[in-house]
Amino acid sequence: MRYLFILFFFLFGLHANADVKYSPFIDEQIKLTLQMTDANLTQEEISDLVAKQEASYEKALYRVMAKKNEYINDNKDYSAKIYALKKIIAINKRAGNSYAVKRDEVQIQSYLIAKSMNELLRDVLIALDSKDIETFENKLNQYTAEHQKEFSLITKRDYKEFLNIAGTAPVIQALRNNVREYYALQEINNDLISYLYQYDKKMYGLNKFSKFHLVNVVITISSINAVHALDTLLSTVGLSVVKLIIIISLIIIIFFIRKLFYYVFERYLMHSYYLHEYAEEILKRTQRTIDILIIVINLNMIAYVFNDFSSSTLISSFFNILYTLIITYFIYVVINTVALVNLEKFAKDASSVKAELINVGIKIVNFFIFLLGFLFTLYFAGVNLTALLSGLGIGGFAVAFAAKDTISNFFGTLAILASDAFSQGDWVEINGKEGTVVEIGLRVTTLRTFDNALIAIPNGTFASADIKNWNKRKLGRRIKMSIGVKYDSKREDIKNAIVAIREMLQNHPDIATKDTKYEHMAYQRGKIAKLVSKDDLEGVKRTLLVFLDEFADSSINILIYCFSKSVVWEEWLQTKQDVMEKIMEILEENNLEFAFPSLSIYDETKGCSQ
Repeated sequence: MRYLFILFFFLFGLHANADVKYSPFIDEQIKLTLQMTDANLTQEEISDLVAKQEASYEKALYRVMAKKNEYINDNKDYSAKIYALKKIIAINKRAGNSYAVKRDEVQIQSYLIAKSMNELLRDVLIALDSKDIETFENKLNQYTAEHQKEFSLITKRDYKEFLNIAGTAPVIQALRNNVREYYALQEINNDLISYLYQYDKKMYGLNKFSKFHLVNVVITISSINAVHALDTLLSTVGLSVVKLIIIISLIIIIFFIRKLFYYVFERYLMHSYYLHEYAEEILKRTQRTIDILIIVINLNMIAYVFNDFSSSTLISSFFNILYTLIITYFIYVVINTVALVNLEKFAKDASSVKAELINVGIKIVNFFIFLLGFLFTLYFAGVNLTALLSGLGIGGFAVAFAAKDTISNFFGTLAILASDAFSQGDWVEINGKEGTVVEIGLRVTTLRTFDNALIAIPNGTFASADIKNWNKRKLGRRIKMSIGVKYDSKREDIKNAIVAIREMLQNHPDIATKDTKYEHMAYQRGKIAKLVSKDDLEGVKRTLLVFLDEFADSSINILIYCFSKSVVWEEWLQTKQDVMEKIMEILEENNLEFAFPSLSIYDETKGCSQ
């Protein structure tokens, strides 16, 4: 047993470092690093070694990214080797073999450095799945700082004194080799961190391909000499051949998606229960908006690829704002198209639905659409909406006071719609202003005057002013006149003329009389019970009066008071003209003349008048 122990001690004491392997990559880097420390190398040879080292790092990058999950799951911590070395150190200490102890202590420190580098690389590979490159870079900074802190603790012991010890014994040579590897690993650690920062964007971009197992395809394309030469030129503007291929492919794919989207969108509208009747107009009015949306999506994808498959906060905010504006406008166009089609349909069908209800309603809806769009725009721009809305709540009283006229006009709009005092297209008169109602808006109602001017009257005014609506009549537009005949007219002639005029009006086809028929609308019993008459409700007048009215200064006046059947101005004027012509004929037939203002002078000396 004693001899076995001595043999075990001899073998491990002399050969503990004989077959040490950190990893193929680290072993290769150690070899290159040790070669560059040779004082006999020329500058050209050193440059070649540096180029070879950089190429090996790039190849290692591709190799790691191609088998990312394998590297993450490969937990190489050298614990078994470190445990064995600690046992050997204990044996060597008891045997008094100090060089062997130092040899294995250095080897353990080297293993700890390699272990720390592996942990750093594993953390970085996991961090590549971050949502954006900014988050990945923040994690890279965090993990690097933690690694460097651990690294400084591992390498705080200086072993350089053992590089210059004399002797050719195997244990001394092994000690010197381990010390050289120890310091080479420190340089490799620094190089690893440097290359991680140098290749951070490339790693983040390759990670996108690793999810689809396309890393090898990208590596194959990039390894072509012509592609590599082009990449060198394109890298100055942040591009590569692979990026250009992806960008062109995305443009083509999105173009076909655009065609597919149009087809699906059209099919949806055509088969939609609520929107099929508006499909044609919606497609025509939204085509340009959809084209702009497709262009923005293209630009967003190009920016995403250009930025190594990541999206910065600034770029994301910019495109989110654009999407918000486009979608808001798209919804606005769709809703207003539906409203416009309905307004045209109601106008053709003479629907009982008031056009101004739809007009005002769509303006309210548009207000909320743009309000929501504005709030989303502020949100994507980074504004704290909670603080903003809280501030609006605190300043609400001041805003309400400052906007009291606007609020008054808004409630005036509601009062107009609720009271049914007038509608768009009605001829109204208010506060001496007269014209046709063009539009009932949220704030003002516009009138087109008969001299072709446009008047905007605040809706709040209508709540406290008298409104005369000439269109709120269905039958009967008044004709009123006073006919003056001379005082020397005979009583019988005047009496006969009054009877003739009354009969003429009674028989006139365009004058409303008690015998004129009119179909009233159907009303609920409770509502009609509160009315004086249906005629007054709907604006039906059939009064006809012809009487001797007064003895004026220069004439005996006959009152004529009647209503035309038509309420249209031109037709009313034609009817009135015809009535006046017939009155003239009746006066002529009864030997009556129109009186005019005159003055008689009486001369007392002569007893006559002049």
